[in-house]
Amino acid sequence: MMQTSFSTLACPDWSLSQALEAAVNYGFDGVELRVISRELDLWKLPEFQPNSLALTRRHIGGLGLQISCVGSSARFDSPDLQERQKNVDSVLRVAEVAAGLGAPAVRVFPDRIRSGYNYVQTAGWIVESLVGVAEKLESSGVQVWLETHGDFATETAVSTILQAVNRTDVGLIWDPANAFSQNNEPPLFLPEVQTHLRHVHVKDLELSGTGDVKYVLTGEGEFPFDALFAALEAVRYQRFVSFEWEKHWHPELAPPEVALPHFMKWWKHRKVEAC
Repeated sequence: MMQTSFSTLACPDWSLSQALEAAVNYGFDGVELRVISRELDLWKLPEFQPNSLALTRRHIGGLGLQISCVGSSARFDSPDLQERQKNVDSVLRVAEVAAGLGAPAVRVFPDRIRSGYNYVQTAGWIVESLVGVAEKLESSGVQVWLETHGDFATETAVSTILQAVNRTDVGLIWDPANAFSQNNEPPLFLPEVQTHLRHVHVKDLELSGTGDVKYVLTGEGEFPFDALFAALEAVRYQRFVSFEWEKHWHPELAPPEVALPHFMKWWKHRKVEAC
């Protein structure tokens, strides 16, 4: 059975307690941590300090919730080795939080092909960084998961990277809306990445004639959800589907008190239709 979580990008001003309370009240199975109280570097917050993590984990578990994933800001697209290493270091700091909370993984980005460079060069840096992070996390129980994002939003773009990495502890976060918003690509799931699929982001949107993206409440836009769920059912996906309402980056979006319960109402309706 697929489980539901939401990214705390939806509620950037909320404390951890507020986010957890909302998850319980709205009927989510878990929370995807990204930002809390406007802080993206979660290790800086009191509840995520090393001496507080065990208590925070017990509190989350006591509410019947799971941390589906912990999001980092790390991206591995820079031609500068020192910059990539700084991003690797930031992943490892987030991984300490994830391990303390019993979360399965840390999210990272591929992300952009810089001016003057090409796909092959950039993919090489991403592969090298992913392998390095995975090796350092081997004993922690935490994996690194790569999100389909930026110039690597399509599964075709990330499949080459995952095949080159060739590690089962490097997973994929599939965000098909990212590819759809770029080129109207419907949800496609390539056989080459099936074994890496760990997590799915869900959001809805409208596209203007000029290519501008407007995020809308789930089920009210143009994203082809029927195709998405058909693809997930075909591979018997049984992990988290995480609602990503990016209010932190788009403050004009509806508040979490509107978007989160709306998502759960939509989700439950889809489940009834599928029965």
